[in-house]
Amino acid sequence: MADISQDLALPTALAEVAHVGFEWEWDEETEEAGGCDFEPFDRFQEPDRAAWWFRLWTGNQEVDGSEFRFFGKTGAGDYVGFWLVRPDAAIIDQPVVYIGSEGEHGVVAGDLGDLLWLFAAGLGPAESFWAPDSPEQPNETFRAIAERHAPGRRRVPVQIVTAARTEFPQFPDLIDAMCR
Repeated sequence: MADISQDLALPTALAEVAHVGFEWEWDEETEEAGGCDFEPFDRFQEPDRAAWWFRLWTGNQEVDGSEFRFFGKTGAGDYVGFWLVRPDAAIIDQPVVYIGSEGEHGVVAGDLGDLLWLFAAGLGPAESFWAPDSPEQPNETFRAIAERHAPGRRRVPVQIVTAARTEFPQFPDLIDAMCR
């Protein structure tokens, strides 16, 4: 496997998503959110910055978060990235994890292709973590990106999230063990 720890360029599909961006708004009258609360970075977070954040989040100075490549966050400070758990797999074939600012954490997609289909359904990583069975709000721009980069892989969001969590049931325990 190539040394992906030094390459900060986003994979093509993720760079396309970042270029499009996400819209999110809060309706004060109804107290409901609309859109996806996700802010993709224009490149992977630098390892030193990721280590600083991960140590702060876990309260553990002995960890460095090097098993993650963070590529975005929410307005609340939740981080999203690839978990480098599949030996010899390309970064786009690694699972996507959500690490919330209040301690919540989980796998939301089996790989980048699955994440693209979540975006196409109108869900961001936080929405996929909290409510993968929520009604879809299709996004045609993201659907086109998903069709180009993960053709024939469309599934409903709850299937994508459930499959990822089933494949990686150890993720919550791994993270819990790192926390102090």
